Amino acid sequence: MTDETVDRANRFRAEAASRGLPAEEVEEWIRVARPAVYLAEGGEGPLVARIGGDPLLPQGAPKPSDPFVASVDLAALPPGATGLPLPADGHLLFFSGTDVHISGHVSDAVLYVPAGTPTVPSPLGHSWREPYRTRELRTVWHQPSAQMPESFALDRWGDFPEDEQFELADELADAWADVGGYRPPWALQIGGHPVSPQNDPVHYARDPEESGHCEQDGTAHGEGDDDWALLATWRCGDDVTELDSGVAHWVIRRRDVAARRFDRVHRCVEMA
Repeated sequence: MTDETVDRANRFRAEAASRGLPAEEVEEWIRVARPAVYLAEGGEGPLVARIGGDPLLPQGAPKPSDPFVASVDLAALPPGATGLPLPADGHLLFFSGTDVHISGHVSDAVLYVPAGTPTVPSPLGHSWREPYRTRELRTVWHQPSAQMPESFALDRWGDFPEDEQFELADELADAWADVGGYRPPWALQIGGHPVSPQNDPVHYARDPEESGHCEQDGTAHGEGDDDWALLATWRCGDDVTELDSGVAHWVIRRRDVAARRFDRVHRCVEMA
């Protein structure tokens, strides 16, 4: 943990104690928080990610089936700041349309391009959508990312928490926000926990009965559920007028990140 992370955890403990919140649940809230990187426009730093326009694809690579969203320069991310076993360099490319759907496997939703790979500008030519507006993301925040209160309650107390347990999760979230645990302004999030207007995409990805998908790697449900993690979230904003407060999430198992199996990613698109 960084000094800032430890300081935030201690301030949260003090704030939660002043509200009379149970110490055991306070420690669990801290334990399950995950590091995340938040990227935004503005700033004078190096280019960390680019949203929109045409992607730079390896020569001869098949064109993904959905529009290009973003390219992230992995070498520009603070080391270890995402909590994911990402490659140290190269670019991670994300693709998504705007049809609202629950999490499901999409084999070409994420593409890893190793450093030094020859690439060429590749218009994808989707007749039903112009490329998303080009934006450069040079502002970087990295900080612990807390679970959404409902997700915390479901993971902590099972599928049917009591009303009092949901209320306690909300109170923990309020105390966390009051000591600086809120998310900064951002367009693209890498790692951490999702923030979602409707459903937790990590929960859906690890539950095949709810998400309606079949496992691609032969792993049975319930085996390694905790391995599922948020890879990235894009806040569509005004760039996607057909979605009201739209977001796209990409969710993956950590072991698949380590194995560079980004073809196993699950994607979820939703709106408020």
